[in-house]
Amino acid sequence: MGSLADQFLVLALLINFIVLGTSRLGFAVRAVAIQGVVLGFLPSLIHPFSWHIGFIVVLMICAKGVLIPWLITNAIRRAEIKREVEPFIGYIPTLVLGAVCTVLAFVFAKRLPLAVEHRDLLFVPASIATLMTGFLVLTTRRKAISQVIGYLLMENGIYIFGLLLAEAMPVMVEAGAVLDLLVAIFVMGIIMNHISREFSSLDTSRLTMLKEE
Repeated sequence: MGSLADQFLVLALLINFIVLGTSRLGFAVRAVAIQGVVLGFLPSLIHPFSWHIGFIVVLMICAKGVLIPWLITNAIRRAEIKREVEPFIGYIPTLVLGAVCTVLAFVFAKRLPLAVEHRDLLFVPASIATLMTGFLVLTTRRKAISQVIGYLLMENGIYIFGLLLAEAMPVMVEAGAVLDLLVAIFVMGIIMNHISREFSSLDTSRLTMLKEE
């Protein structure tokens, strides 16, 4: 099952580059949703089946692949925006940075003192690369919704690493992580609503206009 899991992780890494290279917010959300479904299946590929593993699979697919993308899509529709127009760093340079971060993730993972059964798997480098990709999106995009997508990618990176310990993690840990993520999405939704209402824009760079009265 290790090779099949690695193929899923390669697909997740390719989706990272899709998100980095697109200006269409709806397309980026769908890409992250597909990544969420791909990652949701991974526990069943690397651990023997149990009710705990089954619960994680269903929970993650529903949360990462359906519920959260649906919430973000609704936010995009209500804000009436379709594209990230002027990122802080262009798409080509961002893709190059993403490639460099991915290579560095593999180099760094090789130097970590991993358990023998984990050394030949892609989980650790894929986790670090996805985490760094999310950070790139979070820091190079102007739209608040794009930054939420970056946050989701970072959470996916943390989730990939946590899969190595899935059997040791109780159900409530995964449920708590998803609830924390949902709370963060709702908070970002409130922020985006206020920005849109006050400035008729979701460009976070305009927050510098705020001054104390």
